[in-house]
Amino acid sequence: MFSIAQLGHKFVHGVSCFRGISRHLCSNTNDFIDGLRRIEKHLIEHQNGSNSNHLSHETLEEDPIDNAGTSGRQYVFNRASFIRNAKIGATKALKVLQQDGPGFDTKSALDSLEIELSCLLVREVLIGILKNINHVNRDRCAKLGYKFFVWSGEKENYSHTVNTYHLIMQIFAESEEYKAMWRLVDEMTEKGYPVTSRTFNILICTCGDAGVAKKVVERFIKSKSFNFRPFSHCFNAILHSLLAVKQYKLIEWVYQQMLTDGHQPDSLTYNIIMYTKYRLGKLGQFHRLLDEMSRSGFPPDFHTFNILLHILGKGDKPAAAVDLLTHMKEVGIEPSVLHFTTLIDGLSRARNMEACKYFFDEMINYGCEPDVVAYTVMITGYIAVGQLEKAEEMFSEMFINGKIPNVYTYNSMIRGLCMAGKFEYACLMLKEMESRGCNPNFLVYSTLVSYLRKAGKFSEAHEVIKQMVEKGQYTHLLHKIRRYRRC
Repeated sequence: MFSIAQLGHKFVHGVSCFRGISRHLCSNTNDFIDGLRRIEKHLIEHQNGSNSNHLSHETLEEDPIDNAGTSGRQYVFNRASFIRNAKIGATKALKVLQQDGPGFDTKSALDSLEIELSCLLVREVLIGILKNINHVNRDRCAKLGYKFFVWSGEKENYSHTVNTYHLIMQIFAESEEYKAMWRLVDEMTEKGYPVTSRTFNILICTCGDAGVAKKVVERFIKSKSFNFRPFSHCFNAILHSLLAVKQYKLIEWVYQQMLTDGHQPDSLTYNIIMYTKYRLGKLGQFHRLLDEMSRSGFPPDFHTFNILLHILGKGDKPAAAVDLLTHMKEVGIEPSVLHFTTLIDGLSRARNMEACKYFFDEMINYGCEPDVVAYTVMITGYIAVGQLEKAEEMFSEMFINGKIPNVYTYNSMIRGLCMAGKFEYACLMLKEMESRGCNPNFLVYSTLVSYLRKAGKFSEAHEVIKQMVEKGQYTHLLHKIRRYRRC
């Protein structure tokens, strides 16, 4: 029986020894450059409790209802009524916008609705447009979004907010109307609206060229109106956004500018910079930063441990991972589902599924309930090493424990079934995921089509493509499915 404790003696005895382990285990650069997307995502989501997201974190606080002198029950009733009316009004406005075209007076039609404008209603309309943007309709969506934005902005008793500007900017970004997006930034500045870290994030995500990205960064560093809440200073806000677009070289440059300007790094800064050095293969600097972080009064935190656990996993060092998890508890950081999943992900990439199963069980023993991502990482790992039966067992266990597979879970299972030559079951699984309300993404379709073609099952592959086209999904990506021919 696999015994994790027998793989090595305890290495971690306090922070200094902990740093020594990480240095030793990072010595092989090539083994660790890939596979940190979950860590990166979590670092990007750091402080998301207060940093708004364009869809999920916009709040209703822009539309306060005066509840002075009213009972709690009456306030709740008023609030519910307000939200309901705003959503109804937004639905009506979207229907009018859909009719826009030659000979149709959209502004007059919107006026005739006599809807009561509020930030919530405008937000609902713009989000409705944003959610429906695709490669085919993006120009029209940009036009409709801006037409509604201008129309609503001209109405009495209503004023756009920063979040409204961000939504229309996001529509322009998704529609690749970059010049229009920049004009909105200038308009915000002229009208005295605060330019926030969210504004910067939208802009930087559209900068494919590093030179353009650097100009954006320089503009924000020099800007007097840049409001960088909830971050401690503008440099953290910028570093945080650059991480999302993997601008690692630019992160290094911004960090040097930050030090030159006399700003001291905090724990968030250190984690982003360490992760950046790691991604760039600069492990000597990674270690020095880890030492400096502790000396500066910032001991390894939740995110630091997450990075190191993945490194231990990728290095196939389960014994050291046990010690590190123990050390985490000793310093008051309870290992979470994220920590275990990160470790398991690393170990699965090292193809050590026995250790993965051990830590999956340990996660449960620690009182952490595995989530969909944890199950998916295990299933993906089993598929990678050709253990389809164990992947199927884990897939069944998900349902027993009330976890609904996501599109990535299904993609792994479909790939595993195809690898085992079970093409009929793979096609059935495609139908099953649709029946469960999980819409296949392009990766699922392309995975199935690719394996069917490799097996010489061209008619079955064509049928899958036909289903995708009939649903109107990903038609603009058909050229990426190799050897596709229209019939």
